Amino acid sequence: MKSKFNIPPIPAVITSIISVQCGAAIAKGLFPEIGAAATASLRIGLSAVILFITFRPSLFKLNAKQWQYVFLYGSTLGLMNMIFYLAIERIPVGLGVTLEFVGPLILAISTSKKAIDFIWVSLSIIGIALIAPWHSNGLNIGGILLALLAGAFWAAYIVLGGKISKIMKGGEAVSAGMLIATIVILPFGIFSGGFSVLTPRLLGLGAALALLSSAVPFTLEMSALKKLPAKTFSILMSLEPAVASLAAFVFLQEYLSFTECVAVACVVIASAGSSFTARRNHQGG
Repeated sequence: MKSKFNIPPIPAVITSIISVQCGAAIAKGLFPEIGAAATASLRIGLSAVILFITFRPSLFKLNAKQWQYVFLYGSTLGLMNMIFYLAIERIPVGLGVTLEFVGPLILAISTSKKAIDFIWVSLSIIGIALIAPWHSNGLNIGGILLALLAGAFWAAYIVLGGKISKIMKGGEAVSAGMLIATIVILPFGIFSGGFSVLTPRLLGLGAALALLSSAVPFTLEMSALKKLPAKTFSILMSLEPAVASLAAFVFLQEYLSFTECVAVACVVIASAGSSFTARRNHQGG
């Protein structure tokens, strides 16, 4: 079955960003009722069901190499999302995304030898330093470390997504990967006890969350990764921290201090700058 999201790669990434960050803000509203681990498990599990119904992947036809990448991709996908939810359970969504974004940003500039890229590295380091506990009153250091760990998984997800998209159809890869992600993180949701208080209303919110935060954006990203190199994809994600902060303000009334806003701006500018540099390099400028 062909992907239903046959749109150009750049609009696909932008739509994915808006969808996933609005979903993250909504997800945090569920934490007080069922917890972060159960919310992540519910979101990923329902996303897997939605994607299986939509794409109906032929799992028995996958070869050994495809299964290898599906397992790595799915495991990374599941852990990335659960760890990020555990992070924003402890710190504001906008700051969590800013710290998580360090992973893709490092990936984007890791292969560059241009001197100007050190400016973008320096800006991102300043951003991280401004979010550090000694600058931000009351921030949970565990949340900060979890967000950085989620960023490492995000960078791995980008690399693996680019590779798996070359050997499998986008919808099939995402739906199979989501199944593995569900298997990996579901035990955490069960043992957290959050599922014991599920109601039809919470299940409905979980289904909406699955569409906003997983089914739609991951399918869009897979479509974009098939047409864009991993480095370019990473650079295009530069709006993530700003969109996350705005979504958290709208849905959760989470306010950032001036210093924290500067930190977000530093990371966004670093990413936008590396984007400009990468485009010039690609064009031979």
